[in-house]
Amino acid sequence: MKAYATFDDYLADQAPRNRTLIRALRQFVARTAPRLQESVKWGNGCWLQGKTPVAYVYSAPDHVQFGFFNGSALKDPKRLLNGAGKFVRHVKVRKRSDIDETSFAALLRQAVRR
Repeated sequence: MKAYATFDDYLADQAPRNRTLIRALRQFVARTAPRLQESVKWGNGCWLQGKTPVAYVYSAPDHVQFGFFNGSALKDPKRLLNGAGKFVRHVKVRKRSDIDETSFAALLRQAVRR
């Protein structure tokens, strides 16, 4: 796992296609939950509330995951979240239009309140 000093360093090291998606998600998070702080944890871009990880981006070869550390506890009426772990859930984003800002905002606001 690579270590990055900042979110910008993490972003710069991703594939060009994924950088575009990560930038869009970054802007979305900044608008929706401006009090979250950007960080890098476990080799991925993350957003923290204080010291608590809330959301993350993971860059896969063919998509970007926009995930939630406590995702299994979130209400997901549109069934967007994937994952079978005890806590973490994510949405696969393959193109800009996959970012459903209304649904993603509902998930992110829930995650911030937890």
